[in-house]
Amino acid sequence: MDYKQYITVVEDWPKEGVRFKDITTLMDNGPAYKAAVDEIVQYAKEKEIDLVVGPEARGFIVGCPVSYSLEVGFAPVRKEGKLPREVIKVDYGLEYGQNVLTIHKDAIKPGQRVLITDDLLATGGTIEATIDLVEQLGGIVAGCAFLIELTYLNGRDKLEGYDILTLMDY
Repeated sequence: MDYKQYITVVEDWPKEGVRFKDITTLMDNGPAYKAAVDEIVQYAKEKEIDLVVGPEARGFIVGCPVSYSLEVGFAPVRKEGKLPREVIKVDYGLEYGQNVLTIHKDAIKPGQRVLITDDLLATGGTIEATIDLVEQLGGIVAGCAFLIELTYLNGRDKLEGYDILTLMDY
């Protein structure tokens, strides 16, 4: 399926010069959204996934229906202060500063095969930090799946050695 026909490109948002890729127009088309999720589910089945992990918030939009379809758990990765129990955390760089991501300390059992999902692979910083959290807990990152990849930002460079699925690229 040509998923790009369901993506709305918003010029100059959130700031001038940015061509924002809006996935809500994919999500509000039931058959297209289902087809995208089903494609990621098939990829995950081939990877023999035990658990899906996604960073907030759009990683939830992709990861939760995938985990539901696979009948495996979903573990959220959130910003500091958002998870209620004991967490581990990782600091990572953003374009203009630092951020912190956390995951519950008991979210992943050692040896579990994990699929990391998000809507977008851009610079790779968030996913690199998510991989770090998964691996700190003994999880095996079996794959990473995205709706969109912005190839001009070279995010794959930070994820070298990991298997990556993207459904469309810009």
